[in-house]
Amino acid sequence: MTRRIVLTGPESTGKTTLASALARRFRSPWLPETSRLYAEEVKRDLTATDAALIAQRAIDAEDAALAPDPPLLLLDTDLISTVVYVRHYYGPCPAWIEAAARARRGDLYLLCAPDLPWSADGVRDRPARRQEMFGLFEAALQEFGCVSADVSGLGTARERAALSAATALVAAAGHR
Repeated sequence: MTRRIVLTGPESTGKTTLASALARRFRSPWLPETSRLYAEEVKRDLTATDAALIAQRAIDAEDAALAPDPPLLLLDTDLISTVVYVRHYYGPCPAWIEAAARARRGDLYLLCAPDLPWSADGVRDRPARRQEMFGLFEAALQEFGCVSADVSGLGTARERAALSAATALVAAAGHR
């Protein structure tokens, strides 16, 4: 059974860097953020109608990554992030996306704090609202009954915090 560790939280909080680092450390596959890939592909502001396609692409990518049954899979966000952003930007999230998010919950969520400097990249758009978004992610993880650990700090301290939480899950699963 594949254990899944999800990096989550507001924009510009180091999720991709941490997902990549943890994947190297545990020699495990990782998936990039589906909504970012989609936004870069379409090169326009996303709309509520994009949510279903983003969610389905995330499901398809995760299913493909799980097919070879790796012991561990790292995800740079998942459907819970989709739920948070849909609710924030557009209002109610489609029920099927919320149901899929609940059914496909990860084993551990590393909730990245907005204590890193914000970095513009053409997709990010909320530098002044990261603390608010952090609260929305925190609430969603509680709502969906997720096991989570907060990750904060700069540089190697942030990576150590993520590694510490991930190591406990990996050790419990017997992954080497």
